[in-house]
This record gives sequence, structure tokens and C-alpha cells, in this order.
Amino acid sequence: MKTTLNALAEPNRLQIVELLRDGPLTVGEIAEQLGLNQPQASKHLRVLNNAGLVEVQAMANRRIYKLRAEPFKELDAWLESYRKIWNERFDRLDDYLQVLQGKEVKNDDKQ
Repeated sequence: MKTTLNALAEPNRLQIVELLRDGPLTVGEIAEQLGLNQPQASKHLRVLNNAGLVEVQAMANRRIYKLRAEPFKELDAWLESYRKIWNERFDRLDDYLQVLQGKEVKNDDKQ
């Protein structure tokens, strides 16, 4: 998980992941779309590959990168535990606000 988050923390790598959401791309296509030179794009892709976020397929002299689903599923599962916590807290807050509103209605009736 930490490796995934570290890899995604760099803005260019996050942008690469966003580009690859739409499908596989070559290094050259990624570099062009992000305004990077090819060695910079390759360096970022190497980090993403080492983190297991992308996989590469060599075709002749081209390297085609695509996202791997597994690390994103793991990230989603980790985030789900936080979603549950926050949903429970929001439900309790909603219950509390309902109680407060009920008290306000009763106080208004007394006036």
C-alpha cells in the first residue's frame, strides 16, 4: 500500500495513471500528452512499474503500458474501511441533529 501511495504522490505519475485509465499507451504517447521528454516519462513509468501499478508489453521497439487492476482494488479496499468509519460517524451526527431539531420544535411549541 505504501509503495502504491508513494508512486501516486508525484503529480506526473498520477497524471500518467489518469491517462492510462482510458487504455494502453506507448511511452511516446504519454510523453507527448504530458509535455515531458521521453526519458522523463520512462523514469516515471519505471517507478509505476516497480510499484506494480502498470505493466509493460514490448512490441518491436515500442513499449506499451497499461494499468494493473490489483493495486487499485487493494487501494479501494483500504479506503472502504475509512468510508465505513465516516458513514457511521455521519449517521450518528444525523441522529444527533434529529434529536436537537426535536428539542427545538418542543421549545418552539412552549413559546
